[in-house]
Amino acid sequence: MSLHQRLTVFICLFLTVTFAQNTSNQVALDSIQKLDEVIIRANTILGNKYAAQNRTGASYFLSSEDLEQFGYADINRALRAVPGVNFYEEDGYGLRPNISLRGTSPQRSSKITLMEDGVLIAPAPYSSPAAYYFPSVLRMHAIEILKGSSQVQHGPFTTGGAINLVSTAIPDDFSAKLRSSYGSFNTMQLHTSVGQSFENIGYVLEYLNFNSDGFKRLRDNDNTGFDIYDIMGKLKFSTNADAKFAQSLELKYHFYDEKSNETYLGLSEEDFNKNPYSRYASSQKDVMNAEQRQVMLTHIADFSKQLRIVTNAYNNKFTRNWYKLDDVVFNDDKKSLSKVLNDPISFSNHMRIINGSVNSADDALLVKANNRVYSSRGVQTKIDYHWYGKNESFHDIEIGARVHYDEEDRFQWEDGYRMYENQMTLTSFGARGAQGNRISSAKAFASYVLYKYKFNKFTITPGFRYESITLNREDWGSTDENRENVPSNRENNINVFIPGVGFNYSFSNSLSLFGGVHKGFSPPGNAPGEQAEYSVNYELGSRFSTGKLRGEVIGFFNDYSNLLGSDLAASGGSGSLDQFNAGEVNVSGLELQLNYNLSKLDAKFQTPVSVAYTLTDAIFQNSFGSTQDIWGTVSEGDRVPYIPQQQLSVTAGVEHQRYELSINARYNGAFDTQAANGGNNDTMSLDDNFIVDISAKYHLNSSISFSANVINLFDEVYAAARVPSGFRPGHPFGIYTGISINLD
Repeated sequence: MSLHQRLTVFICLFLTVTFAQNTSNQVALDSIQKLDEVIIRANTILGNKYAAQNRTGASYFLSSEDLEQFGYADINRALRAVPGVNFYEEDGYGLRPNISLRGTSPQRSSKITLMEDGVLIAPAPYSSPAAYYFPSVLRMHAIEILKGSSQVQHGPFTTGGAINLVSTAIPDDFSAKLRSSYGSFNTMQLHTSVGQSFENIGYVLEYLNFNSDGFKRLRDNDNTGFDIYDIMGKLKFSTNADAKFAQSLELKYHFYDEKSNETYLGLSEEDFNKNPYSRYASSQKDVMNAEQRQVMLTHIADFSKQLRIVTNAYNNKFTRNWYKLDDVVFNDDKKSLSKVLNDPISFSNHMRIINGSVNSADDALLVKANNRVYSSRGVQTKIDYHWYGKNESFHDIEIGARVHYDEEDRFQWEDGYRMYENQMTLTSFGARGAQGNRISSAKAFASYVLYKYKFNKFTITPGFRYESITLNREDWGSTDENRENVPSNRENNINVFIPGVGFNYSFSNSLSLFGGVHKGFSPPGNAPGEQAEYSVNYELGSRFSTGKLRGEVIGFFNDYSNLLGSDLAASGGSGSLDQFNAGEVNVSGLELQLNYNLSKLDAKFQTPVSVAYTLTDAIFQNSFGSTQDIWGTVSEGDRVPYIPQQQLSVTAGVEHQRYELSINARYNGAFDTQAANGGNNDTMSLDDNFIVDISAKYHLNSSISFSANVINLFDEVYAAARVPSGFRPGHPFGIYTGISINLD
């Protein structure tokens, strides 16, 4: 064990002993109490903050109040105050986030388990998990983040953790809400919902429109923003309250439509320093058109106070065509965008075509139609039975299973354009299917068992997960547009057991020690014999409270035996999605969260302060070569790119019956965008940044409130990423005002 890892464990133990001495006879304001009642909540993994604070592994619950504090539409900003979450921005609005939990590869959030209402929500979670669709945070009731040993309940990605977004629930009584805002860059939001429950039936209807002109600029002032529509409805039928077996059946339908004028084309370093919010003329045709539909049935059966069964059947379909510049040609020499942007001097002729400073030949700009259809469907069920044993011991067993199928149908082509006086003109139509004509699919059976035993102050939760996965690819090549011939076929099969165990010991009502160990797993690709990603993950932490201070400190260590990288266009690759072996990696770190109220409980003004700190060391343990821009040539001891070593978030507020004022300051440490190759390579690191956001609310009465939000208060200019191709800026200063009306 390294010095850093030993130090992490020592800090956890030291804080545990210290607070045990100081709080053994103290009753905390928000104490860690007995959690004997265990109930599976439909479509959630935690359900509330109390459950999160009593888990045998690290877990966090962001409530509707937390999400409404700043009213963030960007998932990256919404997760700022959660330690252990790493991310890098891409478009400044969080449309396609790159999220990492405890040092997993962040590219397109493809190495974490993403769910909405307890159901896998990535476009094709097994065969193509890259999150080109991400649920709108604005319509979410809560966000649940689960890490640690007890996450064996949720897969297929079990290394870093799981994120579950909880959508608006059917209210018990009549409820109608409207929220609208307008601000910088002609950005508008309109979100409304109405719902009610009766004895045997309940419903909720929800509408969201979120649009902006965008903060980047083309020379002709074309729109660089987006327009998103979200429609969601739920209808629930329930048995009578006095029924012998209480049951309910809920139907959910969701429709999402997006048009975003977004590009993979960033800026050269020189141009970024001159004008970070500009866009090159050759990105003027870039546009993403996408639709997502979900139909989901949830059945709940309570056979007794001890036995509950929850079953979901789901069908998700996501279609998208991201029409975007992919290559540039000068004198028959074709180069990728990342190649040119990484070395604009050597490829100066290509660069002049990209920025529109010269007129070009026909077909000098190749715009690819990244046209794909994703489908994901399955049935999952979970059974919970709990009982009390001798000496007031408590037992709970949860069993779950899922049958799942998903696929990515790729049918792509590339059109040619010329550049003339800063305008792109179509010069040729590409052959349909010539740039990708294949179906990648996955069939998966997953099951798990989690047992919880609690006696006095001690709780232990052993469990295991089983995944059986068949990954397949049918490829018709570049000339069989109508798919008339027999495709080439390849297949990969994997069966894996994923064990884990967690524990919690409560020294008092205000102090507990928890920890665990579990196996990390990430599915491989469909190449025959390709190995999955494996790791062994450890954590040790403490939850404590003393006086008005509450907190949590956790040390973690993830030991990868076979880290997998993926050839994503979003990370500067070719977009084949083929995975490659990155070998052994050690990820160690420290997570700290503190909450303190500066005011007395009975004061008219409440002044809560919270601090979240993350230390992450992600280090390669062997050397290898990679053609991927986001990896480069790797030597033992190099840091994993795009994982900052340090992050710090501080949130403070003043709360009154009539008004609220909140401020969030986040420090994001510098990080490398390529490995160092033993110090022989320029790691192309990006500088750290310090961003401050503020929010103010005035409550006219119990139903009507006015708000004002400022993003990036000091207008700090910072490079958020160097992928997909070139430097990309973070969100500049923006101010937004709004009104919300709640009729409950």
